[in-house]
Amino acid sequence: MVPSMDRSVAQPDVTCHHAVMKRARRFAAVAIGLGILVAGCGPVPSSASPAVAAGSAAPPSMQSGVSPTAAPQLTTGAPATPSDWPTYHGNGARTGVASGFPALRGSLVTAWAATLDGAVYGEPLGVGGRVIVATENDSVYALDPANGRVTWRRHLGSPVPLASLPCGNIDPLGITSTPVYDRASGSLFVVAEVSGPHHVLFALAASTGAVRWSRSVDLPGDSPLAHQQRAALALGNGYVYVGFGGLAGDCGAYRGKVVGVPVSGHGATIAYRLPVAREGAVWATGGPVLDAHGNLYVSVGNGSSTTSYDGSDSVLELSPTLQLRSRFAPSRWAQDNASDADLGSLSPVLVPGGWVFIAGKSGIGYVLRAGSLGGVGGQVSSRVVCAAFGGAAQSGPMVYVPCADGLRMIRIGSSGSIQLGWQARSGANGPPVIGGGAVWSLALGSGELQALSPSTGAVLARIAVGPVPHFASPTPWDGLVLVGTMRGVTAIRAHK
Repeated sequence: MVPSMDRSVAQPDVTCHHAVMKRARRFAAVAIGLGILVAGCGPVPSSASPAVAAGSAAPPSMQSGVSPTAAPQLTTGAPATPSDWPTYHGNGARTGVASGFPALRGSLVTAWAATLDGAVYGEPLGVGGRVIVATENDSVYALDPANGRVTWRRHLGSPVPLASLPCGNIDPLGITSTPVYDRASGSLFVVAEVSGPHHVLFALAASTGAVRWSRSVDLPGDSPLAHQQRAALALGNGYVYVGFGGLAGDCGAYRGKVVGVPVSGHGATIAYRLPVAREGAVWATGGPVLDAHGNLYVSVGNGSSTTSYDGSDSVLELSPTLQLRSRFAPSRWAQDNASDADLGSLSPVLVPGGWVFIAGKSGIGYVLRAGSLGGVGGQVSSRVVCAAFGGAAQSGPMVYVPCADGLRMIRIGSSGSIQLGWQARSGANGPPVIGGGAVWSLALGSGELQALSPSTGAVLARIAVGPVPHFASPTPWDGLVLVGTMRGVTAIRAHK
């Protein structure tokens, strides 16, 4: 289940988040899947449009710790044209590391704050010397990093009012996931939920915001009304990969899935759909994680069954064409499903040495073997770590885990053991990134950005940024730390 949370016009519902935490108490499960092939490039279908059968052509393309006494400071000298931050946590492996980011040595100040037409749930991107963000009002913006002024804006449709949905917690519901940029084609890919409702993948020219093409990513037989697209988009193997789950409350007949669309906009849509009767969401905000061979790793939420195994509460390894290669689930999957203990709340973490780390709502962390995840109960090691949500950051054997009760550092040993390190007691609990000799994380409840020591977790610097969406992750780019907020985006820099 996607935990209860905020609306895009209000402050985050922290009490709902705590209620979910209390329900999250055990292990997680495995996924078996279906390969689905849907052809076509088309418009947003109207509510009266007939379903497109599998294998048939879709309609034509749509147009249109303690703070130290010393005050930190970020040194100057960032390159004139910064390297792109094109996807969630910077790369397909979602490491969250910004190499070359200027060192932190002093206090922090707000460089600028841009009020946009809706909340920014996805992580801000840095592309072509511009800040790229998307809002729940179905708008995409390019901003000048020097002052936050709008370079271009593209409004893609009308978002879906919460009152028209069977359940949920974002109002209105528009663009929730983090977009992805394809350097080769210059296209920026965004999934918007638009009135109908329908889920549409748009390819925009990153330099101008012009729509190059668009097509529906709702599969035949699915109810768009019950599905939500929260997971960050992923790019690889010539495809844009899109994960789907359900709305907060798990209402309706949704089934989790990963969809792949060719970056050209032409050719067949591929998909892996969880073989559950209901649920099995692919909803972690970090989205699918790609390894060096182009295989995808995704985590899966709870399913509706507590009697016969339904493929939920699992980690999956999928091929570039979304065929199931291997899978893992904790042995107590039935109890996990009964108690809503999603393993799917955190995106998998790839660790050098051939390891995969995962921890969900249950509080149990698992280490798996990449390429052979182990099946039911087949973990290499496990121990209590924390209930984790979003996307972790990884540097060598160190993993910085976004625990609900405080960011935690762990180390994965050479044999796959989990070694516990520090845990933040400063309120920082959002998905972290690494840059300038600091781990950056948001205190989601208070709306404070914190820079923590990677070795001790001590607070190096902190600054209030205002209300932020649940699972918000900062972006260290071009000497700024960018934060999506309930009002738009805020850029933080060192005090000079």
